[in-house]
Amino acid sequence: MKIALGTVQFGMNYGVANSAGKVRLQDVRRILDIAHGAGVTTLDTAVSYGESESLLGRVGTKNFDVVSKLPPRDFHDSNAGEWVATHIQNSLRKLNRSSLYGLLLHRPLDLMERNGQDVYNALCDFKARGVVKKIGISVYGPEELEKLFSRYDFDMVQAPMNIIDQRMRESGWLDKLKHSGVEVHIRSAFLQGLLLMRKDDRPAFFKPWSDLFLRIEEWCRDENISLLEACLGCLVQRPQIDKVVVGVTCQNQLEDILASICSHQIKPPASLCSHDEALINPSMWKL
Repeated sequence: MKIALGTVQFGMNYGVANSAGKVRLQDVRRILDIAHGAGVTTLDTAVSYGESESLLGRVGTKNFDVVSKLPPRDFHDSNAGEWVATHIQNSLRKLNRSSLYGLLLHRPLDLMERNGQDVYNALCDFKARGVVKKIGISVYGPEELEKLFSRYDFDMVQAPMNIIDQRMRESGWLDKLKHSGVEVHIRSAFLQGLLLMRKDDRPAFFKPWSDLFLRIEEWCRDENISLLEACLGCLVQRPQIDKVVVGVTCQNQLEDILASICSHQIKPPASLCSHDEALINPSMWKL
């Protein structure tokens, strides 16, 4: 099963299309039960995801591999190794686990700053001790990979990709990572739910791209597929991708996702791709 369950909505209000807010504890239990029953094996969380790690620890994650992320580093912190150790120990305590499947840096360019090598060495040390199986980075785009892969070795990379954001494929980095044996996790399959929103529900900020959304809808009609099938089909069946991280706020959303996974790869036309950072990078949205 290539679907991995993102858990940011478990710990905080997140997502442009999320009107339900943070997921309740009893709903988290139901969602994890459904995920496990469907063969989902991986949970994605982070120190920066509010109460997500603590909530997962309360519910229990023994049926899953867990990937977490270290937060952006405050360079007023003293020893880089101690910073890594403190966050790992806190995450394990909150998650009620003795080890992690993966540990990523949420701001990978921290490795290019002062004491970046010390941070990397500390990650490698925890990997050597078996506390973490795979270490890596969570990037915003291929340009960060260009800067970092010449200096460091990683086991795992998480990156955004979806119908309109095809930079990982276009840049050749999907193939490069696969050939290097790096595990690839793709996020932003729905661009925080924006790609699945109805026209009337989209915030006014996105009006300049109305023609693009219309072209996506027309393409889906021509292909006789739903938006959800399109968003998943352009990712799940790609051999270079190991996991597609999806977030949900209720069990129905997860069930819809699991039921919409196509058995064949869907290739969006180049006319749907965008390189406009104001659209494809949620950190630049003005909502």
